[in-house]
Amino acid sequence: MRKLSLLTVLMLSIVMFGVLPASAKSPVKTLPGDITLAQSQKILAAALKKAEAIKVPVNIAIVDAGGNLKAFYRQEDAFIGSIDISIKKAKTARYFNMTTRALGAASQVGQPLYGIEVSNDGLVIFAGGVPLVDANNVIIGAIGVSGGSVDEDESIALAGAAVITK
Repeated sequence: MRKLSLLTVLMLSIVMFGVLPASAKSPVKTLPGDITLAQSQKILAAALKKAEAIKVPVNIAIVDAGGNLKAFYRQEDAFIGSIDISIKKAKTARYFNMTTRALGAASQVGQPLYGIEVSNDGLVIFAGGVPLVDANNVIIGAIGVSGGSVDEDESIALAGAAVITK
């Protein structure tokens, strides 16, 4: 049998049994300025309400400040192909801190960002992605909506984003 050093046993004890000095604190795992689950749920509810009001079944994605999926909702009858599009709209809006409509305008032929949609494993450059800015004017994430026309998607995303600034 292999002999373990005293240091190895001590380290294993710390890891396995949480033996740490009383003054040690757990590390903070959520970054300041990141969207919370409660905020995400509030945004989803507002976006869903708008989608139901205009009778458009959609997929709604919310990403955190790092562009990672935080919350997602797929209505019945929403296009399966729009799942990925809604997530990419949210990521695109967060990666560039602007609506996907604005990025789309800047990425047309002859514009300064032409071709940007092929970067970052694929971006979506049509309306429906909106940054989420809190009451302190901090971008805490983004929302992406897909399933209706681009104007319908954007109106649903804006309805969701509006509740976070209040």
